[in-house]
Amino acid sequence: MFKFLLKGVFRDRHRWLFPVLIVMFAVALLIFTFSFLEGYKGSYIRQTARFNTGHLKVVSRAYAEMLDLKPYDLALLDISEELQEYKQRYPQLDWVERINFGALLDVPDAEGETRVQGEVIGFAIDLFTDDTESKRLQLASALKSGKLPAAQREILLSAIAAEKLEIQVGDTITLIGSTVFGAMSMQNFLVSGTVEFGILSLDQGAVVADLNDIRMMLDMEDSAGEILAFFKSGEYERREATRIANDFNARYSDPEDEFSPQMLRLSDQGNIGYILTMLDYSVLWMSIGFILVLGIVLWNAGLLNSIRRYGEFGVRLAIGESKRRVYWSLLTEAIIVGHRGRIPGESSWARPSVCISITSAWI
Repeated sequence: MFKFLLKGVFRDRHRWLFPVLIVMFAVALLIFTFSFLEGYKGSYIRQTARFNTGHLKVVSRAYAEMLDLKPYDLALLDISEELQEYKQRYPQLDWVERINFGALLDVPDAEGETRVQGEVIGFAIDLFTDDTESKRLQLASALKSGKLPAAQREILLSAIAAEKLEIQVGDTITLIGSTVFGAMSMQNFLVSGTVEFGILSLDQGAVVADLNDIRMMLDMEDSAGEILAFFKSGEYERREATRIANDFNARYSDPEDEFSPQMLRLSDQGNIGYILTMLDYSVLWMSIGFILVLGIVLWNAGLLNSIRRYGEFGVRLAIGESKRRVYWSLLTEAIIVGHRGRIPGESSWARPSVCISITSAWI
């Protein structure tokens, strides 16, 4: 019977050409839109993870309550041994230490007096021990002038801030902040280069410094405001991240101790989880709506085609074929057309081409 229906569809050009063209166009458009949104989602996750959240983040419980403020005075202290244990227990992750801080940038004149000042936000990373962080933040491609830091007390400054404060590569500036214990701290740095990340909040006034320099400046020896973890695959794996976070918090986090470590997933930070959930639901409902609309288009085409087939249906019913059997034969023809219009290599049952044709047949 299936072979009979197959021959019937493709021996009549009016029954397959226009529907197949519609299905092919619809599938191509749907897959393009879906891929574009998934690509945007992946880019958003990668950009957010490498600059801010990591795929997973370990902070103190007190720090987690004020996460958006980046309160480094609530940092994790004496973390060397604990970090080694984390690395051994979760070898599928790359672990990095960071300190986010705010400071007042002071630019001296030729006589050493303050010429201009400005507020900056900074993040300290490991610039010299390992180049993993430099590659992750793509410092080489973000470099606009000068060079990457090659020695202690060299920093990178955002290009916009450098232009606004009239700072040149090679100038010495002073960062004024407070230590982890609340005392005032000042440290001179050499501007080795300027960077532009393409992120407005960073480009307006960001400083990238070496972790050890900032630890010395903020009196945070063997401490880190945040410990970020990245999957070695490079992609955020939500289920695995949930499993690891639950296991970590059960082992190391004490709700009674505000300075005990707590692991947060990328989706637990800020509004990222809400944004990703809304994006997933948007893609789902857009796909469903698109399939229904294209199903209606094919339904109209089917109505026009059915006018030519009234005689065929009448004969089939007259010789005793049931209405249910006629209906299922039309549904089988829709599946054949959907399979014919699919993208090469896609699964016939899991892809939208067959869904569109079945929807049109059902309507």
